[in-house]
This record gives sequence, C-alpha cells and structure tokens, in this order.
Amino acid sequence: MGSITQELVDLLNVQQLDQYLFQGQCTQLFGSHLFGGQILGQALIAASKTTDRPVNSMHAYFIRSGRTDLPILYQVQNLRDGKSFTTRQVHALQDGEIIFSALLSFAKPEQGLEYQCTEPEYPAPDQLMSEQQHKELIYADMPEAKRSLLMKQFNLRMHPVHPFNPFKPVKNPAVYAEYVQTFEKIPEDLDTVMIHQAIVAYYSDYNLLTTSLRPHGVSYANGGIRSASLDHSLHFHHPFRADEWLLYDMHATRSSQSRGMNYGHFWQNGQLVCSVSQESLMRLKVKS
Repeated sequence: MGSITQELVDLLNVQQLDQYLFQGQCTQLFGSHLFGGQILGQALIAASKTTDRPVNSMHAYFIRSGRTDLPILYQVQNLRDGKSFTTRQVHALQDGEIIFSALLSFAKPEQGLEYQCTEPEYPAPDQLMSEQQHKELIYADMPEAKRSLLMKQFNLRMHPVHPFNPFKPVKNPAVYAEYVQTFEKIPEDLDTVMIHQAIVAYYSDYNLLTTSLRPHGVSYANGGIRSASLDHSLHFHHPFRADEWLLYDMHATRSSQSRGMNYGHFWQNGQLVCSVSQESLMRLKVKS
C-alpha cells in the first residue's frame, strides 16, 4: 500500500491503552487547526473496537478547538449491549479538557423494507480534473506564505464536480459535489468495515461547511469569515468501499444566526450508502 493511504489508515487506527481507553495522534492539515474529520474518524474507530457490530449512526459535537501538537485521548463508555443495537459514548480529550463528544449506535446487518431517493446525475470522475490539478490552476491566487501548505496533497483522491476558487469567492447555488476514494486499495489485513466507515467519516467534514457559504460569496480562505464545524451526524445505510469511487453530493438549506445547515449524501454503485448532516459556524469578521 502506498504511503499516502498508509498514513491515513495509521492516523485513524487509534492505539488501545485499556478496554475503553484509546489514544490518537494528530497531523497538521491546515496549520495549527485540528481537522474535525480526524476526530470523527478516530472516535468511530475507538468505539468500534469495543464491539463486533458496524456503526449505523453517529452524532457528534465539536466542543472546543483541538490542537495538532498534542495527542488525543478517547474515553469510550459502554451504554448498552442490546440484542439489536449497541450504544457507545465517546469523549475526546486534550490537556485534560473534553474537546469532542459523540454517541454511536451499532447494529447487525438485517433485511427489511428498501427505498432511496434518486441519485443525482453528474459526469464520471475520470471526466473531471482532480483537486490537485485545480489547485495548480489557482496557485497564483494563494497567499504566498501559505502556498506550500495549501499545495500539499490531501490524503484522499478527490475529483470535484463543482470546483471553485476560495481565494476569489463568488455567489453560487448552495450545492457542491465531488468524487473521492483512497489512492490505493486497502489490503486484506486492514480491510475492515470500521476502516471504511472511518475514512468516510474523516472525509465527510472536509468541504461540507463550505456549502452554506456559497450563496453569500464568502470563503474561509480569504479571511473574511470565521467558520467551523459545530456538530456532525452520519447515518450508514449500506456497505461500501472507501478505496472505490464514492460520490459525495452536498447541499445547504439555511443560513441564519451566524450558522449554516448542511447536508450530504454518499453514493456508490447506485446505492445511497451514507447520509450526513452538519451545522456550522459562519460568523463574519468585524474589520478593525
């Protein structure tokens, strides 16, 4: 397995210190800002290691900003082991303070009534440029001091359906979509349901909050707005593979009270495999 995918799996695969205590390491993606998707993925892995069932839903709150220079402790609490559902609570701590809390439900796969909404129609991923190619096109618009950081390859392959320039934002509809997959196949010794779910949880926070910013023509990148994930929920509906193309289709329904409401759907092989919802902070900065 190539180094980029190996680093991602190693980042998410937290170390078990005790039956319900785990430790995760940090990596810098956006300078000193801790990426919320990392906490989502690591917390999912920590809770998953205490049961043999796959996650069916996860409801999380980002309570404090995390730091990239400290490891994260994950305390898992066993709330219930039922016949149909298993429930866990996870607290993520840094420097003795809770920075994140989540409830996770686990369920055995079973057959039942089937329905899904209509899959959106977009060009195939091989007809679209990669995120890295798009970044090369807008390289001149990036702040010179941050170009090396911004041009760093993200640890997932992404092909945006709606590429945009965050350094020259314009008003657009509150929709966004892109395809995503790992760079290499996940090998058999690491090929577990929880790894694939954790990778989707990790990525689900990457561009979702930008959806509610689009109608306003503002961006986190040009310094005019403070944005952050406030809460985040995932519902897993159907098995999938993170090392095969997934379509992440996103839209926003409302921005109000300096908050935006964002939704996302993951599609693979005609199946709606995961649904996401998130409220995000979108507070305009006061010019001094």
